Amino acid sequence: MTTATLALPSDYGYVCLVLFATVLIHHFYMSFSVGAARKKYNVKYPLLYANGDDEASKTFNCIQRAHQQSLENLPQFLAFLLLAGLKFPIYASIAGVVYLLGRIVYFAGYSTGDPNKRLRGAFMYFGLLFLYGAVVFMGVQLLRNGY
Repeated sequence: MTTATLALPSDYGYVCLVLFATVLIHHFYMSFSVGAARKKYNVKYPLLYANGDDEASKTFNCIQRAHQQSLENLPQFLAFLLLAGLKFPIYASIAGVVYLLGRIVYFAGYSTGDPNKRLRGAFMYFGLLFLYGAVVFMGVQLLRNGY
C-alpha cells in the first residue's frame, strides 16, 4: 500500500479562512437574501423564478439570478483558490477576497432590480484572473522542472 502526503505551506490557513468566508457569503448572505425575497414577493417553492413582467417579479428574478450566477461560478473559483493557494497562499487569499468582495457588490447591484447595476462588481474578475494565472504558472512550472 502506497501513501501520499501533501505538505501545505504554513500560510495556507489564509486560504482556509477565505474558503470559510465563501460559505458565509454564498450560503448565508445570498441564500437568506433570496429566501427573504421569496417571502416578500410571494414566490412559492418549487418555482425558481417569478412569473410575470411586473416590477416585483423582475426584482425577485434579479435577486435569484444574482445568487444562481454566483453558484454557477463557485466550483471553478474554489478549485482555483485551493490550487493556487498551494504555491501562493497569501496572493491567492488576497485574490479570493477581491473576488468575494466583487461578488457581494455584484449581488447587491443585481438585487436592486436593475441588471446593469451588477456590473459594479465586475472587479471580481481581477481576483479570478489572478487565480487562473497562478494555476497556469504552477502547471507550466511542474511540467518544466517539478514543483
